[in-house]
Amino acid sequence: MKPIFFFGLFLFFFSASLCAQNADTAIYPKDSLKTLPIADSAGLVKKTDTVKALVADTNAVLLKNKLLNSEAEPVSLAVQLKRATSRDTFFYLIAGMVLLLACLKYFYSRYFTNLFRVFFNTSLRQSQITDQLLQAKLPSFLFNIFFVISGGIYAYVLLSHYHLTNGGNEWMFIFSSIALMGLIYFIKYCTLKFTGWVTGLNEAVDIYVFVIFLINKIIGIFLVPFIIILSFSEMQIVTIAALVSLMIIGVFLLLRFFRSYGLVQNHLKISKFHFFLYIAGLEILPLLLIYKGLMVYLTKNP
Repeated sequence: MKPIFFFGLFLFFFSASLCAQNADTAIYPKDSLKTLPIADSAGLVKKTDTVKALVADTNAVLLKNKLLNSEAEPVSLAVQLKRATSRDTFFYLIAGMVLLLACLKYFYSRYFTNLFRVFFNTSLRQSQITDQLLQAKLPSFLFNIFFVISGGIYAYVLLSHYHLTNGGNEWMFIFSSIALMGLIYFIKYCTLKFTGWVTGLNEAVDIYVFVIFLINKIIGIFLVPFIIILSFSEMQIVTIAALVSLMIIGVFLLLRFFRSYGLVQNHLKISKFHFFLYIAGLEILPLLLIYKGLMVYLTKNP
């Protein structure tokens, strides 16, 4: 009896274990491939067709645009790197020149005023004012230096405007121009003084030198606004300013010729023709030779 009971109990537990194993399969995850939704291929085709239609409509609008030259042949443009050029240092040089003139005007205001009073006096018969200018050696020397600086910078700016420089070192050209201007008038002053000492006409030579450097000082002051215009203005304004400045400098040189002849004639009995030959040989010809030499030098060093 007991064996039958144990056998029945064994069958009961065995069947219960089989049912438990069938229920345990629920803990395993389901197949993800079976659970993924199937994409609608027809919907993707519709979206692709919509994008193509939008692109086609956009191209059609661009082709019909009058502001776009879509019908012409395409043109390729070469890209060139822009070289940034700063003129700050040159600006400070011009500012320093103006500051120098302001200092000379402030410290030697009386000499500055007498300079213009004698210049606008056509006969220079105000001997007292002229003597004051002759006795003021230091202001005269400083204003002559200012003329050399102003004239040298003006010559450089003018050559740059007419593209007569080779585009090399800017400061070398500026200082060379100033040095050349100073050398020209130093040699001229020494030549005139030596001529007066040899011929014994010191008084006539001194008057002639006084007139030359008087007008040079006025030219140096006169060139300051033109240097600023030629350096920082537009091309059309620069062209007009260059022509006007050259014309006025020519008027100053003619004025120097007539003023010198009017004063020297009282001491020397010379004709206007001989005096003109002297001016052409000592004033005009050296400038032409210097100009020719500069042109030859600049063309050989492009």
